Amino acid sequence: MDRRAAFEQALALAPGRTALLVVDMQRAFLDPGEAMEVPPAREMVPRLQELVGLFREQALPVVFTEFVYAERAPLLVGELHPEHRPAAPGAPRGFGLPSSSCLVGEANTATVPDLEPRADELVVRKHYYDGFNGTVLDHALRARGIRHVVVTGTMTDICVLATVVGGFNREYRMTVVEDGVATLWPEIQRATLDIIGRAYARVVPAKAVADEIANW
Repeated sequence: MDRRAAFEQALALAPGRTALLVVDMQRAFLDPGEAMEVPPAREMVPRLQELVGLFREQALPVVFTEFVYAERAPLLVGELHPEHRPAAPGAPRGFGLPSSSCLVGEANTATVPDLEPRADELVVRKHYYDGFNGTVLDHALRARGIRHVVVTGTMTDICVLATVVGGFNREYRMTVVEDGVATLWPEIQRATLDIIGRAYARVVPAKAVADEIANW
């Protein structure tokens, strides 16, 4: 059996045991002019809306993660990425500068309105790239009997990758939506999806996910 066939066999979605994970589709990454803006992430919002709608129609869990930074709990991420540190009043903001990006208390921490979570859906606020690290995500999924996680969101090479590895390390069957994840550079997008697809998860288009669910 070749590797692709092995992945398809082991990771095929299971009725009632599959959840959709929307990683960090926050205003800090999608709003024009934000210091850590990821324009390609805006382009895939309609595709994610369709997937979210499909999972809701099937009564399958939809979970959102939001990255937040807090000065009161200083972490290495703030040292490496100054954009998350508080911007001084009136000071310039931008990539490489303190810009209050994803800072606790800022409006830009919220998921964009076009993908707004419902009141009954879990929103996991995380301080690390990996959505499983130090959060309730693992416990919440296991409590629902979830074994399969379909991953979308931004950025492919940072929080998406870290979360996929975190799920894999906890024995979740991971599927990444190749046209439902985004980062800043096409070559990094291709390389990251190649790494994921060779080691950690299936990488398939949104249509394939929808067709698979329709065929249950």
